[in-house]
Amino acid sequence: MAEHNELGKLGEKLAADYLQAKGYKIVVCNYVFQKAEIDIIAKKDNIMICVEVKTRNSDFFGDPQDFVTPSKIKLLVKAMDAFITENDIDLETRFDIIAVLKNKTTEEITHLENAFYHF
Repeated sequence: MAEHNELGKLGEKLAADYLQAKGYKIVVCNYVFQKAEIDIIAKKDNIMICVEVKTRNSDFFGDPQDFVTPSKIKLLVKAMDAFITENDIDLETRFDIIAVLKNKTTEEITHLENAFYHF
């Protein structure tokens, strides 16, 4: 597996652990719908949360969350809608980004709730 893929998987694991420590229930990881993949779908306080995890080993090129493009947002919304419909869920939905900065000296997690409203 390529090194960036391993870093991405590690970031998703760190993000899931972080969410669970904050009282979130992980519903599913790596949900795929058509061309979209949702890294983590979680639930907390009767809200379903779509979590996009962005992991980098450096912030030299910008913050990890800056790499969530409008087209990626569109795909995530479509995939989350499919998940909600498939599972007959009648809860409010929220879209978060968890940015993970991980290298030999740093492990930093930034959780942006309702992240798509920040654009």
